[in-house]
Amino acid sequence: MHHAPIIKPSPLASLFPILFLVGMLFATIHTFGSDALSGGSQVALLTTSALCVFIGMTFYHVPWQTFEKAMVKNIAGVATAIIILLIIGSLSGAWMISGVVPTLIYYGMQIIHPDFFLTCTCLICALVSVMTGSSWTTIATIGIALLGIGRAQGFHEGWIAGAIISGAYFGDKISPLSDTTVLASSTTHTPLFTHIRYMLITTIPSLVIALVLFTIIGLTCETSDTRHITEFAGALSEKFVITPWLLIVPVVTGFLIAYRVPSIITLFLSTMLAGIFALLFQPTLLHEIAGSENIFRGAMISLYGSTSLHTDNEILTELIATRGMSGMLDTVWLILCAMCFGGTMTAGGMLNSITGYFVKCMKKRVSMVASTVASGLFLNLATADQYISIILTGKMFSDIYQKKGYESRLLSRTTEDAVTVTSPLIPWNTCGMTQATILNVPTLVYLPYCFFNLISPLMSILIAAIGYKIFQQKQTFAEEEKEKR
Repeated sequence: MHHAPIIKPSPLASLFPILFLVGMLFATIHTFGSDALSGGSQVALLTTSALCVFIGMTFYHVPWQTFEKAMVKNIAGVATAIIILLIIGSLSGAWMISGVVPTLIYYGMQIIHPDFFLTCTCLICALVSVMTGSSWTTIATIGIALLGIGRAQGFHEGWIAGAIISGAYFGDKISPLSDTTVLASSTTHTPLFTHIRYMLITTIPSLVIALVLFTIIGLTCETSDTRHITEFAGALSEKFVITPWLLIVPVVTGFLIAYRVPSIITLFLSTMLAGIFALLFQPTLLHEIAGSENIFRGAMISLYGSTSLHTDNEILTELIATRGMSGMLDTVWLILCAMCFGGTMTAGGMLNSITGYFVKCMKKRVSMVASTVASGLFLNLATADQYISIILTGKMFSDIYQKKGYESRLLSRTTEDAVTVTSPLIPWNTCGMTQATILNVPTLVYLPYCFFNLISPLMSILIAAIGYKIFQQKQTFAEEEKEKR
């Protein structure tokens, strides 16, 4: 059977589906707000995928089978990420109900001193976010508590919100439980813990600079007492059994990560250990969740479903609510739809057309990393969603980094430096809207004080200019695997 020759679309024609997607997402977010990820964004992605297929088949003679194979290949590529996300959902529930996260918060809050409130706020939010893997949960719970404490102590709301968001997004960025971290590593085909270790090179200096700035601000402000901190810590200890024994769970998890145990095994073992600790230390809470005497039922619900425990403190009640495995389904759904879009863009030759244009613009390492940062920031502004921006940035630049001989971990790190941390700085982005609503502080008010978020993209470009641990070798991952064995 004779097929008409395939014509490569121009970069301008290739940008049309992206512009259409931006328009669809703008309308979706304007209509649904922060609920856009519950279905609206997914429909926008599938509709744009259909547009790509129409353009490809009608104008460039690309057969349907090519599109179908590309979508299946893309979805197969993120199968591991989907399994990880589901386990992470279980882990977040297990760590909360077992008392691991409450114990970490309890001990963390004991170190707060008014002079170092902003510094401690940033560190506590970073710790909670690392342990929960969610900046949104951290900000909506302990963040609100700290905002109240900070206001009572006389701090400007912009400074407090800046410290909260800086810490929360540091944790979100490097936590193996974070869906954005898993997404960035899987989209660029980088092993999860390899991606996290490599991010520390840019993330730690950015956080240190942010902490120095918060310390200087804290020391120059007049403050009051720490009564609210004591009240919150008391409410935690009333609801949960707080004991240093629960710290065994994060310590064991840390060892598994340090010994480079595969991420799925590490997360599964950590979930099971937290589940056992929940049975040992928090049987009363499991009874409350199950609504019966069957604590096994309570433990199972905490792993797969939503839990809501009542306390006398409204903020604490919100903090300890969990979503379990089912809470990850919106993200899984979004990833599947985004993979369809990526597949149709690839099969239609549109992604290659766009990346080919970028290759011509990028002559050296610094311009390549800077272009990735600029692209990630642009997509955050344009698509108004960090998940879609991570996927598109990873897919657009993957071939470029490969052709130029750079490791995928450089792309995954740059993507997170550019996309994840800048999303709450954009008023119309889902993250920006959500954080401004939760904290009741306008995005443009807290933006100048989100030091970590502002420094991270610049640090990514600076490290690229220095060339620290950036190798132009295609066999680096193979060598790393050999070293592990």
